[in-house]
Amino acid sequence: IQAAWNLKTRALTEMVYVDEIDMDQEGIAEIILDENAIAQVARPGTSLKLPGTGQGGGPSPAVRPVTQSGRPITGFVRPSTQGGRPSTMEQAIRTPRTALAARPITSASGGYVRPGTASMITNPDGPFINLSRLNLTKYAQKPKLAKALFEYIFHHENDIKNALDLAALATEYAQFKDWWWKVQIGKCYYRLGLYREAEKQFKSALKQQDMVDTILYLAKVYLRLDQPVTALNLFKQGLERFPGEVTLICGIARIYEEMNNISSAAEYYKDVLKQDNTHVEAIACIGSNHFYSDQPEIALRFYRRLLQMGVYNCQLFNNLGLCCFYAQQYDMTLSSFERALFLAENEEETADVWYNLGHVAVGIGDLNLAYQCFKLTLVNNNDYAEAYNNLAVLEMRKGHTEQARALLQTASSLAPHMYEPHFNVALLSEKVGDLQRSYTAAQKSEEAFPGHVDTQQLMKQLKEHFAML
Repeated sequence: IQAAWNLKTRALTEMVYVDEIDMDQEGIAEIILDENAIAQVARPGTSLKLPGTGQGGGPSPAVRPVTQSGRPITGFVRPSTQGGRPSTMEQAIRTPRTALAARPITSASGGYVRPGTASMITNPDGPFINLSRLNLTKYAQKPKLAKALFEYIFHHENDIKNALDLAALATEYAQFKDWWWKVQIGKCYYRLGLYREAEKQFKSALKQQDMVDTILYLAKVYLRLDQPVTALNLFKQGLERFPGEVTLICGIARIYEEMNNISSAAEYYKDVLKQDNTHVEAIACIGSNHFYSDQPEIALRFYRRLLQMGVYNCQLFNNLGLCCFYAQQYDMTLSSFERALFLAENEEETADVWYNLGHVAVGIGDLNLAYQCFKLTLVNNNDYAEAYNNLAVLEMRKGHTEQARALLQTASSLAPHMYEPHFNVALLSEKVGDLQRSYTAAQKSEEAFPGHVDTQQLMKQLKEHFAML
C-alpha cells in the first residue's frame, strides 16, 4: 500500500506517464490512477454496454431491427447517441467543435461563419475576441461580464481550456458560493472526459441550489460511466422535488429504452404525454413501439398526431406510409412514400424510403419492382446491408446462386450484428453442399440472435450430417 501511495504522489507531482512506471508496479498504478474504470463484467440489468441483459425482455431482432450496439431502433434520433463522444482528454482537445456543427472542423464546414457573428467581427480577417490576449483574472472579478464571456468561449469558440480557467477564477472570486460557476466547471470537466471531477462539481452545485439542469447534467455523467441504475435513482429523487417535470420523466424513459426494458419505457413516455401532450419524442417513441408490437393502426394515430402538430419531414411520411401499408390502407401508402421522397434532404433518407418501397413491392407480389427499388437504395447508399440481403434473396429466387452469395457476403461484412445475412449464407451453402461454410455462418447467426428457431434447426441438421460422416 505504501508503494502504491508513493507512486500516486509521484504521478501527481511529476506528471509521470503510466508507460514509464516499472512493470511490477503497473497494475497498482492502473487501479489507483484510473478513477473512471468500469467493471468488465457488469451484473445483469445494470449496464448499457450489455444491452441483452435488460430485465424487461426487449423485442427480438426478428420483430424489431437493432442497431450495431444491440439496442432496438427507437422512434427518435438523439444527438447524444449519434457518433462517439471524446472518450479521453486528448481526443477532446484535438477535436474542436464549433457553433456550426457538432463535428470536428473540416475543410467543408470550418470556413463558414454564421451571419449573426459575421457582423460582430472587429477586423475582417481576425476573430471577434482574441482569447489569447484576454486577462481572465480581470474579467473573473466582474460576475455579469464573466458569465457572458464564459458562454461565448464555451459554446462558440469551444475553447474548453480557457473556459475552465475563467470558471475556476470566477468561482474563486465568488468564494465558492455561486452554484452557477460550479455547474460550468462540471460541464468543462465532462467535455474533457474527467467524469469523476464533473460529478463532484455537480453534486456540490446541487447542495447549494436544487436545479433540474444540474440533475440532467449529473445523470449524463453517470450514463457515461455506465451506471444507468444510479442515473435512474437520481431522476426519481429529482421527481420527488420537481413533480411532473417532463425532462426528468423523459430521461427515465430513455434509460429504460436503452436497457431494452421497452414496456417500462412506454409507461414513462405515456407519463410524459400526461404532462405535455405535444412532446414529439414521446409521441414518436410510443408510435414506434406500437408499430413493432403489430399494432400499425394505433401507431398511425400517433404519427397523424405529429402531422397535425406541424411536424413535416421525410421521416414522418416514411413512417406514415409503412403504417398505412401494414394497416392495409393501400390508397395512402404510395402517396405518403412519394411525399417522403420529395421531402428527403440527403441520400441516406432517400435510400430508406426506396428500401421501404421495396418491401411494399414484395408485399403486393411485384418482384421486378422490388428488385428496382432495392437497386435504387444501393444507388443512394452503397452501405445499405439490408438491401444487399434482400437483393440476394431475389437473386436466389431467379437461380443466380453466385450473385446471391456475393451479395450476402457483402451484407454480412457491412452489418455483422444482423442475423439474416448469416442465416441466408448458411442456408445457401447447405443447399449447394458446402457444409463447413454453412456451419460457420449458422454459428454467426446464432451468436447474433440466439432465439432464432430456423437457425437452431439448421444447426441440428448439420450436426447430424457431421455425425454420419
